[in-house]
Parts: sequence; structure tokens; C-alpha cells
Amino acid sequence: QVQLVESGGGLVQPGGSLRLSCAASGRLFSTNAMGWYRQAPGKQRESVAIVASGGSTNYVDSVKGRFTISRDNAKNTVYLQMSSLKPEDTAVYYCQYCAGFGCVMGTYWGQGTQVTVSS
Repeated sequence: QVQLVESGGGLVQPGGSLRLSCAASGRLFSTNAMGWYRQAPGKQRESVAIVASGGSTNYVDSVKGRFTISRDNAKNTVYLQMSSLKPEDTAVYYCQYCAGFGCVMGTYWGQGTQVTVSS
């Protein structure tokens, strides 16, 4: 099993910044991917950004140029630096750990952290 602990959500004004963190523990795999998903009220959960253990990244188009995902493999932690936040970024953000190549060893989720962008 893998446990994920998220932190860093909150209320921010439009144009502001926030940094989310997610620390993984438990049975971890050298081949993995960690990412952030979000779900706004009444909408489906969507992938925001993913970073593989080798360092490659992928972003949804709506956050490119504004969000940066990074990871510290020594700490088994993934970060999401969010800048130029917009009201439409308001959602519950979930950390995901994808174990093994293609998540064959399982997919694990954090409890979620609320991000609210409002003036």
C-alpha cells in the first residue's frame, strides 16, 4: 500500500500563487509516476499535471505556462507550483501515485486539498 499526504491548498485571489505538496510513503516503486488531478463541482476529475520517475512531465493545456510540477525523489514528494491562478482553477486537487510502468502495481490517491481562487 501507498499512503499520500497532501498539503498547501487554500484561498487565493485571482493572479495569485499557491504550492501544493504530496508526500508518498509505504510500498513505493522505482518506476512510478506522480501527478495532480482536480475536480470542480459538477465536473469530472481531470488530470492537471504528471511527472514520471524519470522526470518527464505532462500538463493539461489549460495550465501550461502557469503551473509547474516537480518532484524530489529523495523525499518521495511531488509539488505543484501554481501561478497566475484563475477562478476556473477552483477545485479539489488530488495527488495520485501510479505504481510501476503503466500503473500495473496500482493507483493510489490522496485525500484531496481544496483550492479556491476568488476575490
